[in-house]
Amino acid sequence: MKTKGEIAKKGLYVGAGAGLVLFALIGLLPGSFIGGVVGLSIAGNLFGTPVGAALLPRIIVGMSMVLGVMVAGVVFVVGGSLAGWAIGYLIDLVKTGKEEVTDLAVHQK
Repeated sequence: MKTKGEIAKKGLYVGAGAGLVLFALIGLLPGSFIGGVVGLSIAGNLFGTPVGAALLPRIIVGMSMVLGVMVAGVVFVVGGSLAGWAIGYLIDLVKTGKEEVTDLAVHQK
């Protein structure tokens, strides 16, 4: 007999893997674009609107792009993990409920 919560844990791992794959397919490029736009906005506010080719504005844009990719990755992986855990938890509840009902019926006879 499996312990309670084992299916939820497997669902968590499957959801994390699915979230990682979805991030690689559809989250990486938009995260970089959005982070780059935010970085250009910050650099434009600090150094003037036509951002030059100086080193500091490039560093700001690059760091914001990395931050955008990291935030997108966290959203996809954590969201996928939570969804997988929730589905696994529901399946675990259904299976545990059925086992308890059958155990009760066997003990009553």
